[in-house]
Amino acid sequence: MRSRGVLRVGVLMVTLGGSAAVAYAQAPGLDIPRRADGRPDLSGTYDIATLTPLQRPVELADKLVLTEEEAATLAAEASSLEGLFNIPDERNVEGGAPRAAPPVGGDGSSGAAGNVGGYNSFWMDFGQSGFRIDGQFRTSIITDPPNGRRPPLTAAAGEAMSALAASARPNTGTAWWLEGDLDAPGPYDHPERRPHAERCLMGFGSTAGPPMLPVLYNNLKRIVQSDDTVMILVEMVHDARIVRMHQEHVSPEIRTWLGDSVGRWDGDTLVVDTTNFRDSPSLGQASRDLHVVEQFSRIDGDTLLYEFTVDDPTVWAAPWSGEYVWPATDNKVYEYACHEANYSFGGILRGARVLEADARGESSSPR
Repeated sequence: MRSRGVLRVGVLMVTLGGSAAVAYAQAPGLDIPRRADGRPDLSGTYDIATLTPLQRPVELADKLVLTEEEAATLAAEASSLEGLFNIPDERNVEGGAPRAAPPVGGDGSSGAAGNVGGYNSFWMDFGQSGFRIDGQFRTSIITDPPNGRRPPLTAAAGEAMSALAASARPNTGTAWWLEGDLDAPGPYDHPERRPHAERCLMGFGSTAGPPMLPVLYNNLKRIVQSDDTVMILVEMVHDARIVRMHQEHVSPEIRTWLGDSVGRWDGDTLVVDTTNFRDSPSLGQASRDLHVVEQFSRIDGDTLLYEFTVDDPTVWAAPWSGEYVWPATDNKVYEYACHEANYSFGGILRGARVLEADARGESSSPR
């Protein structure tokens, strides 16, 4: 895991007035690197970390861009992890005396802290700024619908999400899933009941996608391009997406978590069409009916423009689209040994057995 010290983060924070702000404009006829066959060369390593959110803050409505004054105001208001993740500010100081263990049942923090003080800002990498396209600060990655937010859920998807929320209660230090039935099944009965990201099978937040979105940290992507294949290595959980060029999709019976990605060239733009997902794709809330179309194009020798459209009629009432820039980086994608270091997973399951024994009035001896 890479770390860049204590970072400033917020719903939308940008660095203004200097080269730190990521700002690119599409310029027709701009000289870009090309392969021997004349196609644009997309190969390279990119750091997609950005402070610009996926969804636009509701109060900004249909406002796609900000003036620099508005961006500066938002930056000043969005400088606290306590406001964004409910992580106390004093926890974000590097060094200092060791702190005591969190209280029984957690310390009340949410998000990445996991209610037990798991993370502070040292571990997070949102980049140093938001991004600009055509010289304008964007308010969100999503561009369609015009409000910059995902469309409403379908009725069936809404019911499923409500049921999931009801079964995902916070840590209270008790086996709440046994309330009313001491033999009821629970969310910690066996490893397969836990989410893919928790099991280190996929990254969280659709970091491998598609669509490929920024997350809390490990935001590097490495593209390796050949005549008939494009590979995108994802730093988080070292997923590798394989895009087969100028092929047909595999049989509908063959399904994977990352789907079946087929690429083609539309002028200088790489278009990737992905279908054939399993029941739980990398994109949260999506279903096996997910269909994603991505576009990769060069803005200049150091920057890609990444665009995507999501269509899953089982989950969302309409398709939705977005775009943001991928700046090149000299950093390397190192191995991410998630599962090998996932010591807490065994503790989660053992802890659940202890709580269940307490609820049943049995003696427990955690080992």
